[in-house]
Amino acid sequence: MINNDMVNQLVLKGTTTIGVVCNDGVILASDTRVTMGSYVAHKHGKKIYKIDDHLGMTISGGVADTQRTVDILKVNAQLYKLNIGRPIPVSSAARLIANLLFSSRYAPLIAQVLIGGVDDSGSHVFSLDPFGSLTEEKYVATGSGSPIAYGILEDQFKENMFTRDVLPVVVKAVESAMKRDTASGDSFNVAVIGKTGYQELTEEEKRQLQGN
Repeated sequence: MINNDMVNQLVLKGTTTIGVVCNDGVILASDTRVTMGSYVAHKHGKKIYKIDDHLGMTISGGVADTQRTVDILKVNAQLYKLNIGRPIPVSSAARLIANLLFSSRYAPLIAQVLIGGVDDSGSHVFSLDPFGSLTEEKYVATGSGSPIAYGILEDQFKENMFTRDVLPVVVKAVESAMKRDTASGDSFNVAVIGKTGYQELTEEEKRQLQGN
């Protein structure tokens, strides 16, 4: 039987992911290092995924388990749009994955995810643990680099800031985690979700933010 402590140890061994709610959208960020214990399995792993034009998610934990949650949410988001005729609300997407994780609690999916997006009710970021616990946050970080990232976020983030003002803070938070947490590193990705849809920052845009 896998217990809560075992799952937490597996989830917290690597990765830094961040989700932030802004006045005009949501920012998701992550490092790109993929580790197995002290072994660096990949330097440019993808940890931020587009689910729909208004919705994205970050992943940390076991690769197979987390990618399964991404695939399930993508399919269900498209089915919802086809059946209902409008995009799935962010809270409904988060609840769907929470139910999936909770239903697997006796053989947990090693997946800690952030789901963020924009819908008719505003901008939202939800944090989910491997047992399906669901919380809505204004800003949140997961993974082994999260204590370092929180230090930056708690110091510099304020509610109702615009994405253009929060982006340098998020980049500084993920970079600080990459410098101080051996399981996070190599490079980082950032996605912004707003009224114009889902957009991942280019390498040039990320370099400009690093200079701020």
